[in-house]
Amino acid sequence: MPTIDTHPIDGEVRGYRTLDTLPRPSGRLTKEMLDPLVMAAKAGDEDAVDRLLAVVKPMLVRYCRARMGGRDLSYLSADDVAQEVCLAVFKMLPVYEDRGGSFLYLVRAIAANKVADAFRVVSRDRSDPVPELPEAGPVRNEPESHMLDVDLGARLGRLVARLPKLQREVLTLRIVVGLSATETAAALGLSPGNVRVKQHRGLVKLRELVQEEDDDFS
Repeated sequence: MPTIDTHPIDGEVRGYRTLDTLPRPSGRLTKEMLDPLVMAAKAGDEDAVDRLLAVVKPMLVRYCRARMGGRDLSYLSADDVAQEVCLAVFKMLPVYEDRGGSFLYLVRAIAANKVADAFRVVSRDRSDPVPELPEAGPVRNEPESHMLDVDLGARLGRLVARLPKLQREVLTLRIVVGLSATETAAALGLSPGNVRVKQHRGLVKLRELVQEEDDDFS
């Protein structure tokens, strides 16, 4: 199994770039697209490792930045956490077994756990308050973008944090990360129809929360 090249000083994963240079997944994370790459990478194909990293890392960076609000937690930035996830994903490749599920589900689960670990570390450091979740980058080509552009900082994070967990994850993956309904379904172990329902309900509730807050301050 080939290893991931790292920078000799800062341990940066090879090819790792900032969010501004990372494209949205654009339908490349379906099971049909991922499975052949995963199996080839597991078998030791270095080109497959590179291609799998190139496909997975934009999602991980966007996901971690969304969940962590674009801010640093203690000594960890969202990019640090995303890099840890990349390394964890590729370290487990040699023992990965395809049992009919989705590799994307495993990747998202590892990312969620790493983000949770980062917040647990910060929760023990009272001098570094936990930021609200999530602070997203600009939303493009989404019918909901006009609503989300109301405030993509602390206010939106505070309101999104009040949604049920699955609704938060669906909105993060669909709108911020840019996954399709099918990809989001695979990442969360849901059906595409269920994803669309949760997305709709989450957006409706978010609009209600925004309106309630506006009314309180009017």
